[in-house]
Amino acid sequence: MSHTQTFYDVIRRRGITRRSFMQFCSMTAASMGLAPAMSGRIAHAMETKPRIPVIWFHGNECTCCSESFIRSAHPLVGDVVLSMINLEYDDLIMAAAGHQAEAVAEKVMEEHKGEYVLAVEGDAPLNEDGMYCFVAGKPFAENLRRAAKDAAMVIAWGQCASFGCVQTAKPNPTRGTPVHKVVLDKPVIKVPGCPPIAEVMTGVLSYILTFDRLPELDRQGRPKMFYGQRIHDKCYRRGHFDAGQFVERWDDDGARKGYCLYKMGCKGPTTYNACSTVMWNQGVSFPIGSGHGCLGCSEDGFWDKGSFYDRVTDIHQFGIEDNAETVGAGVAIGVGAAVAVHAAMSVVRRTLDKADEKAERSGQGQG
Repeated sequence: MSHTQTFYDVIRRRGITRRSFMQFCSMTAASMGLAPAMSGRIAHAMETKPRIPVIWFHGNECTCCSESFIRSAHPLVGDVVLSMINLEYDDLIMAAAGHQAEAVAEKVMEEHKGEYVLAVEGDAPLNEDGMYCFVAGKPFAENLRRAAKDAAMVIAWGQCASFGCVQTAKPNPTRGTPVHKVVLDKPVIKVPGCPPIAEVMTGVLSYILTFDRLPELDRQGRPKMFYGQRIHDKCYRRGHFDAGQFVERWDDDGARKGYCLYKMGCKGPTTYNACSTVMWNQGVSFPIGSGHGCLGCSEDGFWDKGSFYDRVTDIHQFGIEDNAETVGAGVAIGVGAAVAVHAAMSVVRRTLDKADEKAERSGQGQG
């Protein structure tokens, strides 16, 4: 009887120890916000379930999502994450080319009908019958619809596939269109970011493999386990925001002290992503940690919202309990009220306390 290889089969053959495998499962569970006990379920899935057949398409994009994906910092993922999935077709990294490569995609779609995952980088230009992006002699939008027809689900990797990115910036002459507006009859998981965090990408695949279903999504179609809180909520500079301590000019004293970058245009208060917790480059930094404000690259239309250095003016509400489901439900508060009250509250409190103490001392002296 033939044996379909599992993820565990592959990594054991490549010399990965059982101990390292279990560490991988534990870290994967933690990255998805699951209880430690769930690492056993992840391990069982990877030991027993066949690898997920995947077709990986590229439309209008720069391949930064693939670059991020293959540089995941996990001690196992850097070597063997591609063993978790059966990556049958990816014209960026596969050896085959031309007709041979396209024959592979057709074979997978036929043999794994209803089972394979279609992963997509890039958007699809629809203007001029899609002439702005051709793959294998056909408009990318046509290839996308064809592959999505028999896919179990579709993953939109990155800002381009999720929301269109800079290719769809106004006036959008090519009519660049994100995946979910081209594929209308299949669930689309959006994993935005420019690029998305490598460990977020592998976490999404691990979840699908483990639970045989889509992760819980927010109202924009993003996995809540990675896009459930604002960068601002877990940012290490948050204390400076609450204390009213801001960088006023690049390389000023506040910048050298690591003060909040809100006044320099940081979009952390309105951006949902795991950057401030999972971080980048082996978990050592992220843009704010490197001294630059968040650009909001995991949010729809971030490229058309003015300069990256304009201060946010449409913050609806603050508080670490808010999430993507509740923000936007109320009437927008002007930045003067929202930020001045929130950021300066502790400063005002201290001033009032000092005034009360002074008045009390004065009263005692008069008595």
